[in-house]
This record gives sequence, C-alpha cells and structure tokens, in this order.
Amino acid sequence: MSSFLDSIYSEASRKVKPSPIRDMLHVIRQPGMISFAGGMPDPEIFPIGQFKEAAGIFDREGKDVLQYGTTEGYQPLKEFLCEWTAPRMGRKPELDEMLITTGSTQVIDLLCWALLDKGDCVICEEPTFVGATLTMYNHGAEFLTVPCDKDGMKVELLPEIIDKAKKQGKKIKFVYTIVNFHNPLGCDLSVERRKKLLEIAEEHNLVILEDDPYGYVRFDGEDLPPIFSMDKSGRVVFASSFSKILAPGTRVAWCVGKRELIRKMTVFKQGVDVCTSVVAQAMVYEYCRLGYLDAFLPKIIDHYRDKRDAMEEAFKTYLPKDQVKYQTPKGGFFYWIETPNIPARDLFDKAIEKKVAFVLGEPFYPNGGGKHNFRMCFTFASPEDTKEGIKRLGEAIREFA
Repeated sequence: MSSFLDSIYSEASRKVKPSPIRDMLHVIRQPGMISFAGGMPDPEIFPIGQFKEAAGIFDREGKDVLQYGTTEGYQPLKEFLCEWTAPRMGRKPELDEMLITTGSTQVIDLLCWALLDKGDCVICEEPTFVGATLTMYNHGAEFLTVPCDKDGMKVELLPEIIDKAKKQGKKIKFVYTIVNFHNPLGCDLSVERRKKLLEIAEEHNLVILEDDPYGYVRFDGEDLPPIFSMDKSGRVVFASSFSKILAPGTRVAWCVGKRELIRKMTVFKQGVDVCTSVVAQAMVYEYCRLGYLDAFLPKIIDHYRDKRDAMEEAFKTYLPKDQVKYQTPKGGFFYWIETPNIPARDLFDKAIEKKVAFVLGEPFYPNGGGKHNFRMCFTFASPEDTKEGIKRLGEAIREFA
C-alpha cells in the first residue's frame, strides 16, 4: 500500500538494501532451530567477570568518562592500541593516524564518505562480506569483483580488470580485502599476493582497505604480515575490532591510515555520531590495561579451534563426501561450503524444515553468483548442537542426492 511518504523518500532510501543476515533472525529464532547463520562469538566465553572489574575506571575517571569525548577516540585506548599493534603493523602508529570507530563497519562507511562519489567503483573479492558491500552500495558504489582460490583474491587478474574498467570510463577508488580468515571463504590472502596487490594499487593510485577482524584468532600456522606493514606510500587503511577478541557488544573498533585521510574520516564521523561511546572505550581500555586482553586471547583461540575441529569432524561423519566441498580455515569463524549438484536455496528450505540454518551464498556476491554455496559459522553453537545440526544437514543433502 502506497503512502504519502512514497513521493518524498530520498533516492538513497528508495534504493537502500537491508542485510539478508539480519532479515533471517525471525527464521533462526524459531524454537528448536540450530543456527550456523550469524557470525557470532560464543557468549559462554565472554570475560564477564574481568570486564566488570574494568568498570573500576569510573572510580578514577568517572567525570571524564561520562562526558562527551573527542571524535578521534579515547586517548588512553589509542595509546594502548598504538603500542599493542606495533609488532604486527611493522611500526608504532602515531595517534593522529588512528581513529576509534563504532564497530568496524563504520570504518567502511567513513571511508566511503571520504572517497566515493555515486557511480565510483570498488574492487573486492568474489565473494565478500555482505555487510561491507551493503554499506558501499548505499553510498552509490559499483563493484569490480575478483575471483578467489585457496590463497585468496587472484590478484594477477587485477590489471586486466582495472584496464577494462578505465576504458569504460569508470573511476576506481579503492580495493576492499579481508586478508585473514576471509568472511565468508575462510582463506588467507598469501604474502605474495599481498605484495602484488600493493604494487598494483601504487601503479593505479588506489587506496586499499585492509579489513582484519579475525587476524588475532589464528589456530594454525604463522601470522602473516599485514599489507599495512609493507606500505611506504600511505595508501593502506587497516581496520580491526574488539568484536571477535573481546565481545561485539562493546562496539569498539579502530582503523589506522595516512593522517590526512584519517582526518577526513574523522570530520565525517563528527556528523555521524560525534564520538564512539566513551564509556565503552574507557572500559575496553581498562580491561586491556589490566592485562586481560593478552591473557584472554589464548583461551579464545583454543576454544574456537576446538569448535572448528568439532564441526569438521561432524562434516566427515555426516555429510556425503561426493556432494560437498570446503576448505579448512586456519582461524576465524567460518566454513564456506560448495554443493555443486544442489542449489543452495533449495537445500536451505529443506534444512529449515529440519530445524537447521545457514546463510545462503548469493548475498556475498555483489554482482551475482553463489547459487551453490553457503556459509557456516562454527563459533556460536555448542558442540552437541553442532553435531546434531550437521547430522540434520546431512539428511537434507541426502534427500536431494
């Protein structure tokens, strides 16, 4: 039914897309449903006691913590992060190279405000995180997608893709890449491809948004150097978050980049939310200052490694090997499943009947695709639910096969 609003909605409002994962919540909350859909941490491992202890900062700094804060972020937290991230980043970032944000999706939003005009292009992996591309789409972005394999984005295809787009008169502003334990693929971008991507970005004057929410949650192998650590020209914006290494309810994230670009993003943030919650930032800082972050990380890693292993064991036990393909992630939250002979949407309907849920692959392809793929999160469900859920999924697959 039309209303008086139809004639006054903005163009952006008429074209805005909702998150397909958020829209699934009414389905996955059905009684008895076992969900592998949302990319949620396990609440059973949240450090509730230690975080409550961090509230002691109000005894020392309460009058400041409850006041408006600077848009750039709570300085003690920034100072901690500059020190804490330095070994991985290749150097200690300066304070004015860092911005604290309300979740890492806000990094994407602010970078789009700073760089994108309507119709500009963003290069991204195919598939990629749907939350990121929704934000870019709502800024008017068009997408140039690059296929992936077990080593991430096939960077060697980029020069041809870029040249073709430029011949068509398109403007390309930045590359978006999830470098570690990709969402949804679960793979790492290889060191060789990280170096090559930076070379191509320098040649074509592109910014790289290096999104790394999962990089500190590695189960196997050695940490890979961020693209930021290789960057000499200041074209990499590195983003990370406390959502996966503490708790997503804090809504505290950060980004590091060239100071003039960070300043542009900061000015836009002034008009978006003034500042990230000072209360949340201060409590996160105090939690870190007390040493709980470094003490907690190994527990997170061990806990989620066990959960990954439990899901893979269930795959081997209950899924027909001739009907599914997947790569074992070395960290992060996700498995990416391919069912070459079964449309994922049909399988989803059958799985829901059996009270088990996953996320369809199609929304992760901004230019179309993923009809035979779906994403499975292994971090949220209990080991018992994981076993039972994969058993139900195997039954659904066999009914098709």
